[in-house]
Amino acid sequence: MDSWQNCKNILVIRLDNMGDLLMSTPAIRALKETFKSKITVLTSSMAAGITPHIPEIDETITFDVPWVKTANASFSNVFLKMVDVLKEKQFDAAIIFTVFSQNPMPAVMLAYLADIPKRLAYCRENPYELLTNWVPDEEPYTLIKHQVKRDLDLVATVGTKTSNDLLSLKIPKAWNSAKEKLHKNSIDLQKPWIILHPGVSEIKRQYPTQNWIELGKRLIADFDCQVIITGSASEKKLTDEIQQGIGTNAFSVAGLLSLDEFICLIKEASLLIAVNTGPVHIAAATQTPVIVLYAQTNPQHTPWKTPNKVLFFEVPEALQSKNEVLKFVQKEAEKVPEIVAVEAILEAVATLSF
Repeated sequence: MDSWQNCKNILVIRLDNMGDLLMSTPAIRALKETFKSKITVLTSSMAAGITPHIPEIDETITFDVPWVKTANASFSNVFLKMVDVLKEKQFDAAIIFTVFSQNPMPAVMLAYLADIPKRLAYCRENPYELLTNWVPDEEPYTLIKHQVKRDLDLVATVGTKTSNDLLSLKIPKAWNSAKEKLHKNSIDLQKPWIILHPGVSEIKRQYPTQNWIELGKRLIADFDCQVIITGSASEKKLTDEIQQGIGTNAFSVAGLLSLDEFICLIKEASLLIAVNTGPVHIAAATQTPVIVLYAQTNPQHTPWKTPNKVLFFEVPEALQSKNEVLKFVQKEAEKVPEIVAVEAILEAVATLSF
């Protein structure tokens, strides 16, 4: 532990999506507060956009790796170039954060080849010289922790502490520009609104379009609110279809807002209803109430310390993961509905005192 006290230039490797990086922010804060170090994050292009709003991060290196699902995976020659980039940074230590179903070894090898002297990660087998500090990974066979707790417990093994385990996200100054765009789209900002975020990165997480439409109609009728349907530009066809199905007081804004404006929209919203995807963790970071229509996949990514309701539904057998670790979780999981009923969502909305 004493030797880690001298680590003033630390690399954090979190190569997944935006939500994954947000869930690692309490652990990153613990590193920053304990060692008073510069923190560089190596992350994917899917997550890099959020890093300017995480105060504990001093520098970001973007790298899309072939062992994480992405449309922009790097080739082997780029991997070797990244080794050289990391060598030049002369890091004192590297921490590799992973989901329990991931193999840490490719990222560990990256840090090892970059001659980073201290390397910390969870691992299922003895990594010998590849890691200087490692924690045997008991998940999910012995227990399952929330991802935030998993990451905090990892860095605690080298002596870190923090009194603040909330997700870290500085709200950007983009609400005025967001309001202008929303006003131009006939959204009345004097009335409450609920965000629906239907887009998914994996088909197994999707909630049926017709159910979104039925839900939107009932929300407007039962709670006298507006419904704002968000998504990326590539999801505009879906959000437009849902908006047209709902009708009056529903608005499709997919592709309209920048990430900064989208964060502000979530911050100002009365409620977010989404599948288990990145905006859920933005809501947790902004302390916005959230309802998650949660495909029964990794169970440790529920909203962290914000008012929430998680409604699980079954992943069809044909779409279930081939990962043996996740197969174990699926086998041990409690039986859940094939699909979340709209009535169950409305009950959750009432529970959250909208």
